[in-house]
Amino acid sequence: EIVDHAIIATERVENKEHQTVDFMPKTKVPLSASKQRKREKRRRGRRENNAKFRTYSGEPVVFQIGTNDPVRALRGAQVVERDVCAIDVNMGCPKHFSVHAGMGAGLLSSPETIADILKTLVRNLSVPVTCKIRLKDSDEATLDLVRLIESCGVQ
Repeated sequence: EIVDHAIIATERVENKEHQTVDFMPKTKVPLSASKQRKREKRRRGRRENNAKFRTYSGEPVVFQIGTNDPVRALRGAQVVERDVCAIDVNMGCPKHFSVHAGMGAGLLSSPETIADILKTLVRNLSVPVTCKIRLKDSDEATLDLVRLIESCGVQ
């Protein structure tokens, strides 16, 4: 899982050395071409390990996003959309980091937010949308959640 803010703050870089597609933190200040080359040379080893997300072109990979906001979810998903075969919204993580921010399992108590996020993604992406969930307190509550998710067009 990568949080929406983190992937939005990256840029797509084709890494010819490793034959990968890397999503690297955006540089804050535009540099001249010569300064950029010098900086890249100095940082090459460090930069290779600085990718927020890395994949191989054409490799079928599902990108899991942590989010609590439909607009940020869409912006984040669009960053990687052309390099993944699906987007998965994490609605199952019980860790404090996710839950206290209304992400992961924290989304399970917000059906309107779930519907907004999923409908926005399904309507605007060219790849399928899935989601990971946790079982709720009862079978009926879990089935209600699954019906809601299904009604949003999630596969």
